[in-house]
Amino acid sequence: MLNRLRSVPRPKTGALLVSAAVLLSAGALGAAAPAHAQDTSRVTAAVLPLDGGRQDPVLYGDDVPYDTASIIKVDILATALLQAQDAGRSLTAKERALAEPMIRHSDNAAANALWRQIGRAPGLEAANKRLGLTETKGGPGVKWGLTRTTASDQIRLLRAVFDTPKTSPAALSGQSRTYIRSLMNSVADDQAWGVSAAGSASGTALKNGWLQRNTTGLWDVNSVGRITVDGHRYLVAVLSDGNATMGDGVSLVQRTARTAVSSVAGQ
Repeated sequence: MLNRLRSVPRPKTGALLVSAAVLLSAGALGAAAPAHAQDTSRVTAAVLPLDGGRQDPVLYGDDVPYDTASIIKVDILATALLQAQDAGRSLTAKERALAEPMIRHSDNAAANALWRQIGRAPGLEAANKRLGLTETKGGPGVKWGLTRTTASDQIRLLRAVFDTPKTSPAALSGQSRTYIRSLMNSVADDQAWGVSAAGSASGTALKNGWLQRNTTGLWDVNSVGRITVDGHRYLVAVLSDGNATMGDGVSLVQRTARTAVSSVAGQ
């Protein structure tokens, strides 16, 4: 059962429902999954209205770590852009040719290449300190999909992309933020599920992630992005794991996004 909405607390620690597993270079499926996986799903959502002065998200569930799966691709791109800014340049044509399918089509080969280029977990974590993330730990070695994050940290990343800085200059330049937004605004049709279910057809930008754990057969299913409801903009992150099937995870994420956003919008 889902917890009621509340203000985001300090992150909690606790036993994780999934064990460590090897993420294949394809990024999605493990091998030899059990034939009859038992659903042990959990879910956390964080919602931040952009049209107002609120600084912290409203949290639905416990703010504990989850595997990112492919939502980490937004963070990988933000890191690549920040590193390019530091070098005084824009992304090269080759880098753009990797970034665009990585976000729009969730291309794993492109993510593999950019993950190596940014310096894997150490490069990601160095960038995240500047982007305001505090609870995200990069995956081991080549396993970017096993990066661990929290829903509130994903809101921090989304703010770095979608929110207008009100005091100090943003880590990402306006050009970099616009580029990430443009890709998240134009994901392929087969990627258009998740937090977008809670908003209108227009004004949506998102990135989804899904991963079957090879030791349990259970699925991580996540979705993050910006949505618009009745003309008001919201940043939304929904993270889940322990789902018996990917379809169950998608349904859980979309149902949770609708409930969480509706509750916040009614406040």
